[in-house]
Amino acid sequence: MLDIDFSSVNIVSAILYVLLAPIVGGLLAGVDRVISARMQRRVGPPLLQPFYDFFKLWEKEAIEVNEAQSFYITGFLLFVIITGVFFFAQGDLLLVIFTLTVASVCFILAAYCSNSPYSAVGAERELVQTMAYEPMMLLVAIGFYLKTGSFSIDAALNAPTMNLLYMPGVFIGLCFILIIKLRKSPFDIALSHEVHQELIQGMATEFSGRTLAIVELAHWYENVFLLGFVYLFFAWAPAWTAGLGLLACALVFFNDILIDNCCSRVKWEYMLASSWLITLIAGFVNVMFLMYLRVL
Repeated sequence: MLDIDFSSVNIVSAILYVLLAPIVGGLLAGVDRVISARMQRRVGPPLLQPFYDFFKLWEKEAIEVNEAQSFYITGFLLFVIITGVFFFAQGDLLLVIFTLTVASVCFILAAYCSNSPYSAVGAERELVQTMAYEPMMLLVAIGFYLKTGSFSIDAALNAPTMNLLYMPGVFIGLCFILIIKLRKSPFDIALSHEVHQELIQGMATEFSGRTLAIVELAHWYENVFLLGFVYLFFAWAPAWTAGLGLLACALVFFNDILIDNCCSRVKWEYMLASSWLITLIAGFVNVMFLMYLRVL
């Protein structure tokens, strides 16, 4: 049963997320491009280039091959925002994960309904990616429950000790699947920004104009609360730990950019096998350890 304590809901944080997440997410995308360019010894685009691209797409006419496409893309954005609202309102972790899954389903359906072979293959690979990261996401929620006695994010943020000390394996598993969720190489098999890839643009092949702008906006929202999961491992009751949590988010984000520039894309079989292996070794073993502590 979900632990939903409405008295602990932080409405202000949820409102700030809705208003500021697009700005933070766009800046993260700009930082990503700048750092990637420096790693590749290029000048690269300016920091605000993602915003320029977004408004340019927004002004273009959206050409839709299927009327249902805009419906599913709007649903994708809506459920991503709702997921972030639940997270920053310090609600229930299971509810956050399940709502994020619904958002992914909307995105997959939008790709399927376009009747493009490239989009269809991209959607199938997105389904495989979902299969790869979902078990670890559930173990993250279970780990926090065993550590704090509640699925509430508020309980994790007000824990008496650092959550990482009891969940190092779960944290390693989370960092591994964040490569998938942040759509970085070697696991960006469904949606990639490289124009020379074999799927052209994968799931986004048939998205254009305002529809593609909404997809980018949803990813900005999504990236912000995904890094929030990293924050939960380092921030606990003392106020000064908020800085430690933000530093951890920055380091994990930089590490994912480094991996993205060092690794080439792999086949979906390797992604699925490696994700489940890390989930089993790091995540499941850690959860078994937490269960043992609770029994004691």
